[in-house]
Amino acid sequence: MVPNFLVNAFLEVLKSVFSLDFENRLRFEQPRNEEFGDFATSIALILAKELKRNPREIAESIVQNLKLDSNLVEKISIDGPGFINIKLSKNFFALELDRMFQVGEDFGKGNKGLGQKVNVEYVSANPTGLLHLGHGRNACIGDSIATLYQWLGYDVTREYYFNNAGRQMQNLARSIFARYRQILGDNDYPFPEDGYHGDYIKEIANEIAEKFGKTYYEEIPENIDFCKTYGEKWCFEKIRSTLEKLNIHHDVFFNEDSLYKDGKIEDVINILREKGLVYDKDGAVWLALSKLGLSEDRVIVKSTGEPTYRLPDIAYHREKFLRNFDLIVDVLGSDHIATVPDVLAGLKALGFDTSKVKVVFHQFVTLTENGVQVKMSKRSGRSYTLDELIDEVGADVVRFFFVMRSVSSHLEFDLNLAREQSEKNPVFYLQYAHARICSIFDTAKERGIEFNPKVTTECISKPEEINLIKLQRRFPEVVEVSAEKFEPQILADYLYDVATAFHTFYHECRIIGSEEPILSARFKLAKVTQRILRNGLKILGVSAPTRM
Repeated sequence: MVPNFLVNAFLEVLKSVFSLDFENRLRFEQPRNEEFGDFATSIALILAKELKRNPREIAESIVQNLKLDSNLVEKISIDGPGFINIKLSKNFFALELDRMFQVGEDFGKGNKGLGQKVNVEYVSANPTGLLHLGHGRNACIGDSIATLYQWLGYDVTREYYFNNAGRQMQNLARSIFARYRQILGDNDYPFPEDGYHGDYIKEIANEIAEKFGKTYYEEIPENIDFCKTYGEKWCFEKIRSTLEKLNIHHDVFFNEDSLYKDGKIEDVINILREKGLVYDKDGAVWLALSKLGLSEDRVIVKSTGEPTYRLPDIAYHREKFLRNFDLIVDVLGSDHIATVPDVLAGLKALGFDTSKVKVVFHQFVTLTENGVQVKMSKRSGRSYTLDELIDEVGADVVRFFFVMRSVSSHLEFDLNLAREQSEKNPVFYLQYAHARICSIFDTAKERGIEFNPKVTTECISKPEEINLIKLQRRFPEVVEVSAEKFEPQILADYLYDVATAFHTFYHECRIIGSEEPILSARFKLAKVTQRILRNGLKILGVSAPTRM
């Protein structure tokens, strides 16, 4: 985070010396080599092309005319062809520590999104079975993105698209009905070829048999429909129970079936047909995507009368737009990549600004143990469910592990590492850092040691202190960047760096036992670190224990 005084000083020189307004083009970077300073800018090289002058001469002219407080800036130098390097003073970082401490418990929150509405849709698993590991990664990524936007001041709606219409629900119904008939003695009753084979289908069928006997035994539409309704409710209760374990809650459960009942599907077809973008062919209804810039047209209603995924998805997102969201975020598995361009094209044809839609595709999850892929749970002998993984390694580990890699990267979930109760486990490492800080304050309280929050921090000078403050300053920016890039991993990596810097500081700089004003200054440093770790873990849905 570049200090405002530094940005303003450079802009003033560019305006007064070169008569240029560069507010949107002035950029600062952090040099990889700390010896060059805290920030660097290549503005002189950019100006050289426009002014047709030597970039180093331009850099020298900028530096000569800069009006900077020597109490805040230790050194300004020119490197190479004209890079300007700025090294901030220890006094600047001491003042920054005071500033961050004064912000209080909400350090990291912003107001960038005030007055703006965001819809984040995630999980949205069909109520046809239990949540698997891919659903888990989707849930943890989506929930963290929603919280990131809340921290920036946006009005966030967390949404679950309840997909309870179409062929998959009929498959569920017929699967349950078949097992129900078999349980009641009809061993020859055929199981549907495309049915669901999981043991949970037998559990549902057993419940129906125990509660209702042969009430729904006859093969008639009403009885199969009962199995569908019962199975849907059973599966969704299991889904919500699993999400509850991860402390994941939604504000809205949008029912796909309502799109049909309320005529929204027909509305979309009619509007697109009026625009000449829908036509009939071979008994099916087609969307003329070739007229919208895509390579080929797609079927949106099959000859059987069943809509393809594209049509209800277009109708559903139309409803999102009609709810006036400023940003619509969809968290989807990478298996949805092929259909998204079609849906966006349909929405654009309906007159909506599709730049407001951001689709976050996450890659799949593989469980590994001792370096070998694990497909079956030792406890159940079946494929791992998300529930079983949570029960085995804990909700905190599941939530952190699912977001600690880039969403676009395949995730290898290392069970050995996840089970570790040591600093090798990144979750334990972060939580231990937070607990260690809590123990420092507990020990001080037990010994009657009090720190004075009014003490200024000019005494801060050791490299371990300065490095920690530099990291602390970045927290609000990291929250913002993580949200803008839809990458909770950025925050996870940052928290690990903060914990590492704090552990180094703790070993090199005595807190309890130091004399004033160093005692109070280091207490402030620990308190700001504590807030960052607690707030950062909260955003990621991970607890911050006070003792371990």
